[in-house]
Amino acid sequence: MSDSESASNPLRTAMREARLAFYLVGLFSFVLNLLILVTPLYMFQVFDRVLTSGRTETLMFLTMIAIAGTALYGSLEGVRAFLLARLGHWMERRLSRQVLMRSFGERGQAGLLREYLQVQNFVSSPSIAPFFDAPWVPVFLVVMWLLHPLMGVLALVAAIVLGGLAALNERLTRAKLEAAQKGQGGVMASLGQAARNSEIIEALNMGPALAARMGAPLDQAQDELRSAADQAGMILGTIKFLRLAVQIGVLGLGAWLVLQAEMSPGGMIAGSIILGRALAPIEQAIGAWRAFVGARTSYKRLIEVFDAHEPHGERTTLPEPHGHLTVEAVSFAPPMTTKPLLKRISFEARPGQVLGIVGPSGAGKSLLCRLITGVWSPQAGAIRLDGAEIDHWDREQLANALGYLPQDVELFSGTVKDNISRMGSGSDEDVVAAAKLAAAHEMILRLPNGYDTEVGPGGGSLSAGQRQRIGLARALYGNPKLFVLDEPNSNLDEEGERALLAAILQLKKNGGTIVVVAHRRTILQVVDTLLLLKDGEVEAFGPRDKILQALQAAVSEGAQAGVEGAS
Repeated sequence: MSDSESASNPLRTAMREARLAFYLVGLFSFVLNLLILVTPLYMFQVFDRVLTSGRTETLMFLTMIAIAGTALYGSLEGVRAFLLARLGHWMERRLSRQVLMRSFGERGQAGLLREYLQVQNFVSSPSIAPFFDAPWVPVFLVVMWLLHPLMGVLALVAAIVLGGLAALNERLTRAKLEAAQKGQGGVMASLGQAARNSEIIEALNMGPALAARMGAPLDQAQDELRSAADQAGMILGTIKFLRLAVQIGVLGLGAWLVLQAEMSPGGMIAGSIILGRALAPIEQAIGAWRAFVGARTSYKRLIEVFDAHEPHGERTTLPEPHGHLTVEAVSFAPPMTTKPLLKRISFEARPGQVLGIVGPSGAGKSLLCRLITGVWSPQAGAIRLDGAEIDHWDREQLANALGYLPQDVELFSGTVKDNISRMGSGSDEDVVAAAKLAAAHEMILRLPNGYDTEVGPGGGSLSAGQRQRIGLARALYGNPKLFVLDEPNSNLDEEGERALLAAILQLKKNGGTIVVVAHRRTILQVVDTLLLLKDGEVEAFGPRDKILQALQAAVSEGAQAGVEGAS
């Protein structure tokens, strides 16, 4: 991995910055595992020195040392837990904004925050501790060898066997756990979509059908989890049995060595305790394996998303745009598709001009709007604002110059003022000015608390027409130069439509460039040029009246041909 790749991926950068913290956790784990030896060494000394010598002061001195060692162990265990918790908190502060930014909009990834939290929670939880303790197993094996080579050999064989079972557990359960996590993520994404459309689900009684449709992948995911849990349970049970059997074997071997005068009774007891501690991390790691696989899968997913959606970074601030829009031979295929839905689209719109985009459903009108606003980038061709490609503009500068009203207007939890000011801290004067320009000021004043009215999640407390007019005010906020309005009159009544036409004329007068997707013919009266899309291609482009006359002539010819064919 190159330095440039790491720098462009905030997750990789954060992991590199956290390297020292992980090293400290590893150091604490090493000291903790050494302090585990306090108890067996204490018993070793008691059996071999105190009981044979009968000296009470030696017992008291050893006991004080053992208690101090265990107190240090407990303190360091707490410090390690504290460090892991603070590491998780640091990750949240360091990456949460980046994850949230990549969870928004068309480029967003459903469930990305949930996957990030899974990684963060694993890092800051006790589940990660066995993976820091396992590398120090050789330390215990060396101590076992020092007690007696035969005990060292037995401990080494036991560690190899249990490690092999742990590897077998990884091989058998990894695919199942990853498939289960993917299936659950898909169900959660579908559930979120259903929650946003609860009204239609309730009205048309689609709940049972949707529950059945979502239940099938959820059941499959649960079957994968159950199968993985069954296999992991059997392996974990086998490991527990082998660990206890080996501890019994160590006691038996120790007793035989004592009888052969090759080991003291204290060494026999200490060896049993040390072996149990040596094998414990392997057993604990298997118990935490599901959390580990989930965190690993989520981490890989996060890396892929961060690599695929690299931020543009800082851009050179260009002169304030005038709004001259140029589209040059643009072709585009949405994600997960290979066939282009837009093919070599070319046109231009100048300041003070209203461009209307018309065409049948599925022609690519809304898709073209997303490209113009920079939500997506074309695979071929270029979209330019004042000569510079949309992607070359600083994102904040472009947003200030852009007014966008999508086909489906979504408002966010907050007040009307919050939504018009694009969830920022705009001045009251700018908010009211945008509302007046959108002819929504009087409508907003009639709301229960005026501009301070809470719209609720998705703007659910407002009608579709009210949401659209507030969305138009949001698009006009800040005096942008380029306006992209996707069917802005789809939910408006006659009064709202008149207000919309007046707003477009005022924007035109102010020198703005307006791109309007139109289905209703009423909005065409303020349009200067028309772009006719059909099957993702430009069918016609030119002055409004000329294009409308050509369309009318084509309709008349078609009707005449139909009459002649019938006769």
